[in-house]
Amino acid sequence: MTTLIIARHGNTFNKGETPTRVGALTDLPLVESGREQAAAIGRYIKENRHLTPDVVYSSNLQRTIDTARIAVKASGVMNPVYPLDMFNEINYGPDENKPENEVIARLGVEALQKWDEEAIVPDGWLADPRLIIKNWIDFADQIAAHDDNETVLVVTSNGIARFAPHITGDFEGFRKTHDIKLATGALGILKLKDGRWSVEGWNIRP
Repeated sequence: MTTLIIARHGNTFNKGETPTRVGALTDLPLVESGREQAAAIGRYIKENRHLTPDVVYSSNLQRTIDTARIAVKASGVMNPVYPLDMFNEINYGPDENKPENEVIARLGVEALQKWDEEAIVPDGWLADPRLIIKNWIDFADQIAAHDDNETVLVVTSNGIARFAPHITGDFEGFRKTHDIKLATGALGILKLKDGRWSVEGWNIRP
């Protein structure tokens, strides 16, 4: 049974700092709490040996690369991390690196609710949902090609991770029962059985 673990990177802001909408053009490092979240991912994997990754991917952004490397080390394995462009966060356009109150002022609450509940991209954000979904489906097909009990860990960002459940073929059903947004340092686990992907867990917080 092929297993796909999707992790969101750890925190990039310290407690008390004003967070911003960090997208593809804002390459922030992890803060200490983010590094601890990454280590917690690794410890969770170590405690659940069936989740030990055979291969690890991230985006090209340092927050995902560092999360992946710290998690791998804490899990007790020695896998290299392979960055792929397809896992880079979306570009938030005029809202890139802006505090949330400014984003809400420009877009309105309803637009952000549709993003968080339905993955509908707000006006001005530079993201193509069809391409992101295709990338996930192609990636899932690739790792499922041999169905050889491989476990794959992908560390990415909020805007990309939420589209991964499309590989099940029932995103509408998924979003009706789950919060599609992964918290920082949280996991989603999808498994392939009898040729079909299913979500085994989502927004797991180690």
